[in-house]
Amino acid sequence: MRRSSHVGRTLQVLAVAVLLGSAGLAATGCGSGAAADTTIATDRTVSSATSTPVTSSAGVYDAAGLFDDSVVHQISVSFSQDDYDAMIETYKNSDTKDWIEATVTIDGATYQDVGIRLKGNSSLSGLRNGRGGGPSGDISADEPEGLPWLVRLDKFVDGQNHDGVKELVVRSNTSETALNEAVATELLALAGLASQKAIAVSFSVNESEAVLRLVIEHPDDVWMAANFSIQGALYKAESTGDYSYRGADPESYDEVFDQEAGKKNADLTPLIDFLDFLNNSDDVTFYSTLVERLDVESFATYLAMQELIANSDDIDGPGNNSYLYYDPESGRFTVVAWDHNLAFGAMSEMGPGAMAPGAGGNIPDWGGSPPDAGGDLSDTGEIFPEAGARNRDDTDRGGRNRGGRDTGSAPPGDMVPGDMPPGGMTPEDMPPGDARTDPRNGGFGGKSNKLVERFHADSELQALYEERLATLKAQLFDSGVAADVLARWVSLLETQASDLVDAATVQSEAAKISSYFTGDQTTGGKP
Repeated sequence: MRRSSHVGRTLQVLAVAVLLGSAGLAATGCGSGAAADTTIATDRTVSSATSTPVTSSAGVYDAAGLFDDSVVHQISVSFSQDDYDAMIETYKNSDTKDWIEATVTIDGATYQDVGIRLKGNSSLSGLRNGRGGGPSGDISADEPEGLPWLVRLDKFVDGQNHDGVKELVVRSNTSETALNEAVATELLALAGLASQKAIAVSFSVNESEAVLRLVIEHPDDVWMAANFSIQGALYKAESTGDYSYRGADPESYDEVFDQEAGKKNADLTPLIDFLDFLNNSDDVTFYSTLVERLDVESFATYLAMQELIANSDDIDGPGNNSYLYYDPESGRFTVVAWDHNLAFGAMSEMGPGAMAPGAGGNIPDWGGSPPDAGGDLSDTGEIFPEAGARNRDDTDRGGRNRGGRDTGSAPPGDMVPGDMPPGGMTPEDMPPGDARTDPRNGGFGGKSNKLVERFHADSELQALYEERLATLKAQLFDSGVAADVLARWVSLLETQASDLVDAATVQSEAAKISSYFTGDQTTGGKP
């Protein structure tokens, strides 16, 4: 594609900057590759990227406090059963996530009048009218210690915080250890991206038996100040929305984008202007000025990392998972990674022909012939897409590849088997609000994203992405850095959480993640 020399020179500068910045990252990779057998070594160490506290006008952020990932933390929650029951009933009937008051104890420090509410969409599908499914697996209102939560210490008490932290997220996951998300978020940070710190937690609700949960930072004003600037603005892409332009009226973006931080600095105007540019500018305008509106280098790194960590639920996945940070000084946006509980092929772990545990059964009877996924039907009934389907790196891996996970049985649009649309329809063909593709119901219809599409459609931007993919693979996977990160988390769980999860489970789940580092999953297990 032809374009102005301005963009070509800019991308050359970005590529040089990437390579120069990569040298420092590569120097951290002092470990060797993963062990040949399925046992993950636990004697490796990596330097913590969270050792320097950050102070901002949004509050004092003690990185060595709550989000010290070298220990298993203790969090207990208590609330009125009546309040909880009413909250669950409201969610079942209207999808509304009401706040209730709770008492929360974090590592021995107790906080009263804390706000707590359900967090997630597809991860909560098991609560809606008894319908199971979604990436959280088997959840139940009878076990609140297993639900995903957003905890806000200052919801009802102004300024209340723990080590400067005001909000935290208790994550859902398909695995018992949540190692996949813990490792993914750390690797994203090592790649130079804004990420969320994660900790392993012994978690209980209303004196229940403690369970192992992963708790991460919630992108709020404090997080934004630590990772970008307190002067910026942060917008969350909602699962019910997309990156389309819906006009200049901010109300048109309700349930499409939500401003999470920086409300005193900007409203939705910069975001709406960006979406207008993204959707309506011609190719010459778009490619010649994109670098003025988007952190192109960061976005190339973001796409490459989502591929490497095999995350099928990112910016153009079923959950539309991403944030956009706006820098008023430069006028540029940065895509921020979010929600990695399906990293390292966790979606494919649900298995062909079945949904997640508790999902309520196998492929439904649509009243006709089996769905046409654009490929052949194997002897076992699995659907194999046609060879040559275009991936981000233009390899023939039989489906939209996410970091080399086995996509050989992936249905169209990365929908989970069991939520496939009938008659060969793609998720985009389904009627608006169809329960089978609504993320709130556990539907997994992949979404197209205009930014991703236009980025990959350009040869120079695609080349930048491919360079980042190769460089990051060498620096994080081939060097042993990723194996070091995994080994440290394995050691933590085996030594400090043995009462919450057995060692065999830790090793088994770690081995699956490790296979992505060694390339065993690059072509679906083929050499």
